[in-house]
Amino acid sequence: MSATLTLLSPAKLNLFLHITGRRPDGYHNLQTLFQLLDWGDWLTFSPNSSSRITIDPAGADIALADNLIYRAARLLQAGSSGVRISVEKRIPMGAGLGGGSSNAATTLLALNHLWRTGLSRAELQALGATLGADVPVFVGGRTAWAEGIGEVLTPVDMPPRWYAVITPDCHVSTGQIFSHLQLTRNTSPIKMATFFEGYSRNDCQELVRRLYPDVDAALGWLDKFGEARLTGTGASVFAGFGTEAEAAAVIKQLPQRWKGVAARGLNESPVTASLHY
Repeated sequence: MSATLTLLSPAKLNLFLHITGRRPDGYHNLQTLFQLLDWGDWLTFSPNSSSRITIDPAGADIALADNLIYRAARLLQAGSSGVRISVEKRIPMGAGLGGGSSNAATTLLALNHLWRTGLSRAELQALGATLGADVPVFVGGRTAWAEGIGEVLTPVDMPPRWYAVITPDCHVSTGQIFSHLQLTRNTSPIKMATFFEGYSRNDCQELVRRLYPDVDAALGWLDKFGEARLTGTGASVFAGFGTEAEAAAVIKQLPQRWKGVAARGLNESPVTASLHY
């Protein structure tokens, strides 16, 4: 069997999020820009011939059959292929930073390599889409403009940028936000150039602020240092800066009740870079 493989499973930010309509199947059409970060979870894959998939730790309050890492591994498993996956979790759950989706994508990419499954990146993205709408962007391994339900991806090279990312101690329910009657669902689509001219927002932000006072407080605090914005439909908020020192200085002043990190934006995922996809 191949040697043990350790990979950084990156977090992401939604630099903006426009909801442009609701589809008959209940999903929402959207526009967003997924920005990959140089910070995230660490996953270690130790392949074996046991025919068993084990995850350590398995994840609090999540049945193994519902664990996205396990489900991703099962999609590729064949014959006597087995693996032990160790997880160093740093991305908070429900934060809007894509932790579960990133872990699933990292698992697909890593096991396709270790088990020599031979699937193309496009085939892995199709499998990833069955696990969650955000999985394909992580399999693609590029910061990207996204449309549709998030599956129509156009790679984008972003200029160097550092982000102060803050996570209040609360869990925002994506289902609650997307089903809420007061959610804005009719934003007109924009061109990429319009975003770069500064005309964008997160359509979920005002609703999340009203429903989650801790997120509202974090946005208000961070807004003193730069334009603060919600990422996705999670609890985390962020602001962008030109240098690492500026972002780190904000995190040093962070109130103790919140968690935070200064992270650099990446154009290519460390997973796809390491595995030469």
